[in-house]
Amino acid sequence: MSDSETTPQSLVGLLNRLAEPSDPPPVSMMPETWGWAVLGLALLAITAAACLVLFRRYRANAYRRQALRELNERASDATDVARILRRTALAAYPRHRVAGLTGDRWIGFLNETANAPLFRGAAAESLKTSPYRDAAVQDDLIATARRWIRTHRREVSPS
Repeated sequence: MSDSETTPQSLVGLLNRLAEPSDPPPVSMMPETWGWAVLGLALLAITAAACLVLFRRYRANAYRRQALRELNERASDATDVARILRRTALAAYPRHRVAGLTGDRWIGFLNETANAPLFRGAAAESLKTSPYRDAAVQDDLIATARRWIRTHRREVSPS
Protein backbone atom coordinates (compact mmCIF):
# COMPACT_ATOMS: atom_id res chain seq x y z
CA MET A 1 0.00 0.00 0.00
CA SER A 2 1.20 3.36 -0.76
CA ASP A 3 0.96 6.52 1.27
CA SER A 4 -1.63 7.95 -1.03
CA GLU A 5 -4.05 5.07 -0.36
CA THR A 6 -3.97 5.28 3.48
CA THR A 7 -4.13 9.01 3.82
CA PRO A 8 -7.33 10.66 2.81
CA GLN A 9 -6.96 13.29 0.19
CA SER A 10 -9.65 15.72 1.34
CA LEU A 11 -10.84 17.44 4.47
CA VAL A 12 -14.13 15.57 4.27
CA GLY A 13 -12.28 12.31 4.37
CA LEU A 14 -10.40 13.42 7.50
CA LEU A 15 -13.63 14.45 9.23
CA ASN A 16 -15.20 11.10 8.50
CA ARG A 17 -12.37 9.34 10.31
CA LEU A 18 -12.98 11.26 13.59
CA ALA A 19 -14.51 9.26 16.44
CA GLU A 20 -17.50 10.63 18.44
CA PRO A 21 -16.44 11.78 21.93
CA SER A 22 -18.08 10.06 24.91
CA ASP A 23 -20.49 11.95 27.20
CA PRO A 24 -18.88 13.45 30.31
CA PRO A 25 -19.99 12.11 33.70
CA PRO A 26 -22.88 14.02 35.33
CA VAL A 27 -21.94 16.93 37.59
CA SER A 28 -22.49 16.17 41.27
CA MET A 29 -24.70 18.49 43.29
CA MET A 30 -22.69 17.70 46.42
CA PRO A 31 -20.15 20.40 47.27
CA GLU A 32 -16.61 19.24 46.84
CA THR A 33 -15.34 20.70 50.11
CA TRP A 34 -16.58 20.42 53.69
CA GLY A 35 -16.45 24.19 54.07
CA TRP A 36 -19.73 24.62 52.22
CA ALA A 37 -21.44 22.06 54.43
CA VAL A 38 -20.14 23.83 57.55
CA LEU A 39 -21.25 27.19 56.19
CA GLY A 40 -24.71 25.79 55.45
CA LEU A 41 -25.03 24.35 58.96
CA ALA A 42 -23.85 27.64 60.49
CA LEU A 43 -26.42 29.61 58.49
CA LEU A 44 -29.12 27.15 59.54
CA ALA A 45 -28.13 27.52 63.22
CA ILE A 46 -28.10 31.33 62.99
CA THR A 47 -31.52 31.34 61.33
CA ALA A 48 -32.93 29.01 63.99
CA ALA A 49 -31.49 31.18 66.79
CA ALA A 50 -32.93 34.36 65.23
CA CYS A 51 -36.36 32.73 64.90
CA LEU A 52 -36.21 31.63 68.55
CA VAL A 53 -35.31 35.15 69.73
CA LEU A 54 -38.12 36.68 67.66
CA PHE A 55 -40.62 34.11 68.95
CA ARG A 56 -39.64 34.77 72.57
CA ARG A 57 -39.92 38.54 72.04
CA TYR A 58 -43.35 38.06 70.46
CA ARG A 59 -44.54 35.98 73.43
CA ALA A 60 -43.01 38.39 75.96
CA ASN A 61 -44.98 41.28 74.44
CA ALA A 62 -48.36 39.52 74.47
CA TYR A 63 -49.44 41.68 77.42
CA ARG A 64 -48.82 44.81 75.32
CA ARG A 65 -50.96 43.55 72.45
CA GLN A 66 -53.75 42.61 74.90
CA ALA A 67 -53.61 46.02 76.57
CA LEU A 68 -53.74 47.86 73.24
CA ARG A 69 -56.67 45.70 72.15
CA GLU A 70 -58.55 46.49 75.39
CA LEU A 71 -57.71 50.18 75.08
CA ASN A 72 -59.19 50.27 71.57
CA GLU A 73 -62.30 48.28 72.50
CA ARG A 74 -63.28 49.32 76.04
CA ALA A 75 -61.79 52.70 76.94
CA SER A 76 -65.05 54.51 77.54
CA ASP A 77 -63.87 56.61 80.48
CA ALA A 78 -60.67 57.54 82.29
CA THR A 79 -61.24 54.80 84.89
CA ASP A 80 -61.00 52.14 82.17
CA VAL A 81 -57.77 53.68 80.88
CA ALA A 82 -56.33 53.75 84.41
CA ARG A 83 -57.31 50.12 84.96
CA ILE A 84 -55.71 49.03 81.70
CA LEU A 85 -52.51 50.93 82.50
CA ARG A 86 -52.36 49.41 85.98
CA ARG A 87 -52.79 45.85 84.64
CA THR A 88 -50.13 46.47 82.00
CA ALA A 89 -47.70 47.81 84.58
CA LEU A 90 -48.35 44.81 86.84
CA ALA A 91 -47.55 42.49 83.93
CA ALA A 92 -44.28 44.28 83.15
CA TYR A 93 -42.95 45.10 86.64
CA PRO A 94 -42.82 43.40 90.03
CA ARG A 95 -46.00 43.73 92.07
CA HIS A 96 -44.26 45.40 95.03
CA ARG A 97 -43.07 48.17 92.74
CA VAL A 98 -46.46 48.98 91.16
CA ALA A 99 -49.35 47.95 93.39
CA GLY A 100 -49.09 50.66 96.04
CA LEU A 101 -48.56 53.63 93.72
CA THR A 102 -51.21 56.36 93.60
CA GLY A 103 -51.42 60.00 92.61
CA ASP A 104 -48.16 61.76 91.78
CA ARG A 105 -46.09 58.65 92.53
CA TRP A 106 -48.12 56.67 89.97
CA ILE A 107 -47.69 59.38 87.33
CA GLY A 108 -43.98 59.60 88.19
CA PHE A 109 -43.62 55.85 87.76
CA LEU A 110 -45.32 55.96 84.34
CA ASN A 111 -43.11 58.84 83.19
CA GLU A 112 -39.96 57.19 84.55
CA THR A 113 -40.60 53.88 82.81
CA ALA A 114 -41.45 55.64 79.54
CA ASN A 115 -38.12 57.51 79.46
CA ALA A 116 -40.04 60.71 78.81
CA PRO A 117 -42.64 62.75 80.66
CA LEU A 118 -45.65 61.48 78.72
CA PHE A 119 -48.30 62.10 81.36
CA ARG A 120 -48.56 65.85 81.93
CA GLY A 121 -51.30 68.38 82.32
CA ALA A 122 -54.90 67.28 81.79
CA ALA A 123 -53.95 63.69 80.94
CA ALA A 124 -52.06 63.30 84.23
CA GLU A 125 -54.83 64.93 86.26
CA SER A 126 -57.61 62.79 84.80
CA LEU A 127 -55.49 59.67 85.36
CA LYS A 128 -54.82 60.64 89.01
CA THR A 129 -58.44 61.39 89.83
CA SER A 130 -60.15 58.72 87.71
CA PRO A 131 -60.34 56.06 90.46
CA TYR A 132 -62.26 58.51 92.69
CA ARG A 133 -64.68 60.17 90.28
CA ASP A 134 -66.05 59.56 86.81
CA ALA A 135 -64.20 61.50 84.19
CA ALA A 136 -64.83 61.59 80.49
CA VAL A 137 -62.07 60.03 78.49
CA GLN A 138 -59.96 62.44 76.51
CA ASP A 139 -58.30 61.64 73.20
CA ASP A 140 -55.05 62.96 74.68
CA LEU A 141 -55.24 60.47 77.55
CA ILE A 142 -55.88 57.49 75.24
CA ALA A 143 -53.05 58.53 72.88
CA THR A 144 -50.67 58.95 75.82
CA ALA A 145 -51.69 55.60 77.33
CA ARG A 146 -51.27 53.90 73.96
CA ARG A 147 -47.79 55.41 73.60
CA TRP A 148 -46.77 54.31 77.10
CA ILE A 149 -47.97 50.76 76.47
CA ARG A 150 -45.95 50.57 73.25
CA THR A 151 -42.74 52.19 74.49
CA HIS A 152 -42.25 51.47 78.20
CA ARG A 153 -39.15 49.55 79.18
CA ARG A 154 -40.02 46.22 80.68
CA GLU A 155 -38.07 45.28 83.79
CA VAL A 156 -35.95 42.23 83.13
CA SER A 157 -36.25 39.70 85.90
CA PRO A 158 -33.11 37.74 86.80
CA SER A 159 -33.38 34.19 85.51
